[in-house]
Amino acid sequence: MEVETPSFFGSPRRRRWQRLICPVLAAAWFMGVTAASGAPVAPAENPGVKWTNGPWADSNFFPIGVWLQDPAKANQYHQAGINLYVGLWMGPTEEQLAALKKAGMWVVCGQNETSLRHRDDPIIIGWMHGDEPDNGQSLGARFGFGSPISPETIIEDYLRMKALDVSRPILLNLGQGAAWDGWYGRGNRNHHPEDYPEYLKGCDIASFDIYPVNSENEAVSGKLWFVASGLERLGQWSRGEKPVWNCIECTAISNPQKKPAPEQVRAEAWMSLIHGSRGLIYFVHQFKPKSNPAALLDDPEMLAAVTRLNQQITRLAPVLNSPAIHTAAMVQSENANVPVATMIKYSDGAMYLFAVGMRDGATKVTFTLTGVEGNSLVEVLDENRTLTATNGSFSDHFDPWAVHLYRLPATSRQPRAATDKK
Repeated sequence: MEVETPSFFGSPRRRRWQRLICPVLAAAWFMGVTAASGAPVAPAENPGVKWTNGPWADSNFFPIGVWLQDPAKANQYHQAGINLYVGLWMGPTEEQLAALKKAGMWVVCGQNETSLRHRDDPIIIGWMHGDEPDNGQSLGARFGFGSPISPETIIEDYLRMKALDVSRPILLNLGQGAAWDGWYGRGNRNHHPEDYPEYLKGCDIASFDIYPVNSENEAVSGKLWFVASGLERLGQWSRGEKPVWNCIECTAISNPQKKPAPEQVRAEAWMSLIHGSRGLIYFVHQFKPKSNPAALLDDPEMLAAVTRLNQQITRLAPVLNSPAIHTAAMVQSENANVPVATMIKYSDGAMYLFAVGMRDGATKVTFTLTGVEGNSLVEVLDENRTLTATNGSFSDHFDPWAVHLYRLPATSRQPRAATDKK
């Protein structure tokens, strides 16, 4: 999980690290009507039917992970609505797996002798490559950084892990080059985005991390939409055939002056979901002014906000896991500088419209939904208010980085969910 310089995880210890870490993978793929780049992410078949170890076929499961945390804190993360550990420091060890099992916490981890002895343990629901192989790898303190790990090596490692267990997916987490061509941490492969489609041949789930609020680079700093752009690119590079995940910032990672606000974290999360993310991973470390690997737990305001967000996502898991609806809404933002991205779902007799402002500005937005006639009551979820749609059209105000989630009765005239997932 790099911030602005090639990280520890690109060190010579990478091979050992690769055997230590783990994240969880996604059940279904969904498509939204987006406004980030204009190109919606293509849907993929639900991969859960292929993965027999884990909750992948459960429509009530949506992966909400935390990166590289002490299993002793699993109960605290459970209370925050997190259902997955991604990575185990210097593990997996017997003690770590026992602690997670006691807490009822799923884990995605690397394959080592210990974890492979536990192939029948249901808490292990996925395997993982080493982190950010697309970044330049450390040559040692005196020599800087060299080449990334090649896609060919990642594919070889994938085939090796798959030969040992086909019942769980394998996750590959990439660095911020997946979202930003200007990222300078890729050694001799800087400005070579053509590498990424090759990397994706070595995984079942593709993930990446970029932290726009924490970024020190002017090209990225404060531009939360890089999260959405990275997801779109992964979807395009995989031709819509693999679920995509991403990491979310929620602490002042290396600069206390750049800590994200709760509304920014919520916006990044819903940008991710609307642009096709099938799993979220919180990066909760803070390195300055002092190291705190579980900084989220020591931040009452952010912890409360993240807990509410996770509870909301979990409640909506059956909706998020439902089939996608295409071209079901038109979106008009009065402020042309503030596009609003949307996603449409049908579930349990209702139509859901999820919307997020993609820029740091306010606007009034008019939505027009296909197949809705007459007057319909629009419930704004978790906001204790309602609106009225007239012939499928209604308007709402968006503050900077606002997220609004709408529900209204489905009608027989509305578009059906797509059945062709290719």
